[in-house]
Amino acid sequence: MSLLRALATVSSMTFISRVLGFVRDLVIARAFGAGFATDAFFVAFKLPNLLRRLFAEGAFSQAFVPIFAEYKNRRGEQEARLLVDRVAAVLALALFVVALIGVLAAPLIIYVTAPGFAATPDKFGLTVDLLRITFPYIFFISLTALAGGILNTYSRFSVPAITPVLLNLSFIGFALWGAPYFDPPVKALAWAVFAGGVAQLALQVPFLARLGLLPRFRLDFRDEGVRRILRQMGPAVFGVSIG
Repeated sequence: MSLLRALATVSSMTFISRVLGFVRDLVIARAFGAGFATDAFFVAFKLPNLLRRLFAEGAFSQAFVPIFAEYKNRRGEQEARLLVDRVAAVLALALFVVALIGVLAAPLIIYVTAPGFAATPDKFGLTVDLLRITFPYIFFISLTALAGGILNTYSRFSVPAITPVLLNLSFIGFALWGAPYFDPPVKALAWAVFAGGVAQLALQVPFLARLGLLPRFRLDFRDEGVRRILRQMGPAVFGVSIG
């Protein structure tokens, strides 16, 4: 019965997220239409969104959750907490470096991923600005995936399932009410990504605290669990990247 309840919970939350995703697309299309500004945003959001699918919700989750569950069930709560601390420290440090590189190298990234934009300086410059706002999203959403994996292991399915709704709500809110306060207005969508990432992570923090699993920064690259997760991420990255 608990399995059916969990399935119903996750399915209903996912359904809500999909409906709001449809509303989000309608709102964005109505507020911004088709044009070079909208194209610039979707190109800028493409790379952090790809990294999210590849690492945060793909390879990392596939590698982390089974090993964390093993620690929890076989080695006890203390070892599980220590693994969370060390994995969170390595992940946060790596994500900070990636986000920093993404912000600093934004012109080069856009030139490589959308070379045609270079022929239009205004479009190219806008896309670079938007990428610098959206790129830190990978930092927040990857830590959110870590938190979601922990909560799922403890059968707290509803919180990770409802979390994606916040990004859609952020898009809808910024598109409807925030756009007039930005120049150009399309920057509202970029800040919606940033705010949505922060909100998704913030939602899960209190639930981790209740479990006593709010991570502390304990950096140890030689930890056995950390190294196992990194090794398993390799095949997972390849598998997920095929799609």
